[in-house]
Amino acid sequence: MAKVYLVGAGPGDEELLTIKALKCIEKADVILYDRLINKEILKYAKPGADLVYCGKLPNYHTMKQETINHFLVKYAKDGKVVTRLKGGDPFVFGRGGEEAEALAKNKIPFEVVPGVTSGIAAAAYAGIPVTHRDLSASVAFVTGHRKDNEAEDVKWESLAKGIDTLAIYMGVNNLPYIRQQLIKHGKSENTPVAVIQWGTTDVQRSITGTLSTIYDLVIQEKLTNPCMIIVGEVVRLKDQISWYEGMLHQKATSEAL
Repeated sequence: MAKVYLVGAGPGDEELLTIKALKCIEKADVILYDRLINKEILKYAKPGADLVYCGKLPNYHTMKQETINHFLVKYAKDGKVVTRLKGGDPFVFGRGGEEAEALAKNKIPFEVVPGVTSGIAAAAYAGIPVTHRDLSASVAFVTGHRKDNEAEDVKWESLAKGIDTLAIYMGVNNLPYIRQQLIKHGKSENTPVAVIQWGTTDVQRSITGTLSTIYDLVIQEKLTNPCMIIVGEVVRLKDQISWYEGMLHQKATSEAL
């Protein structure tokens, strides 16, 4: 029976794919997938499944959202089982809500399959818990760029004064502005910040600094999207409990011998 599954593929590590997500991949007649998914998971698609790339960059869209919505409806009306595969979680800055609206409008049956979002996973793989009994009782997921550059819509004062930990998605290009707004609205320039590139993958890199120093460090280390930015006192724990990048280093060292 025709149906669409809006599926979160997780943040990059293939083993963070959920069992339900795996089943949706295995039974799909058509898979529409994004740029940031781990392409290794496409090997679980059944023989003959159509794989449709919908990749997007922050300022360049291979396939517009309206076109993706159209194809989801079209394939379903053709009687196909469709899996829409997204990095992270479909409802956390994944436009899954827009796609669900389009499907509901066209009376297409669908399910939403949550995925592990990078705001939690990338931080964890960098040794940063987004909450901590002594350091953080609240966390906010924040987009680092807005539709049509509507950055002023972000409630910077509330974020700066009311939230202990900020997990900012795809914000590297706007980091000077983000830093300016947080300091302007009350965050100390000494607030710890981490930037994690390609979190949970085997090419993960991360750096730490403060609101006053982090952008210079990003430029120095040549970090570009996809990155997660974590702002808050929990970043101080990174040096104590970082575990994943040490494993990567050990692996690289052993392979070089």
